[in-house]
Amino acid sequence: MQMEQRTARLTVLIDPQKKAVFEHFCAREDQTPSQVVRQLIREYIERRLGRPWQPGETLEDVLQR
Repeated sequence: MQMEQRTARLTVLIDPQKKAVFEHFCAREDQTPSQVVRQLIREYIERRLGRPWQPGETLEDVLQR
C-alpha cells in the first residue's frame, strides 16, 4: 500500500474553546489533532465515494469512476 503524502496544508478557523476541547480529547486518545482531522477527512471522502479511498488516488481517478 502506498504511503499518503502529507505536504498540503489546510487552515481551519474555529472557536478557541472548541479547539481547546478538541485538543484535550485528542491528547486523551494519544492522537495529534492532525491525525484526527486526517481520519475525519478520509471518512468523509469514503462516505461520499461509497467505498474505501486508496492512498495515491487522485481527484481525476475519483471523477473517472
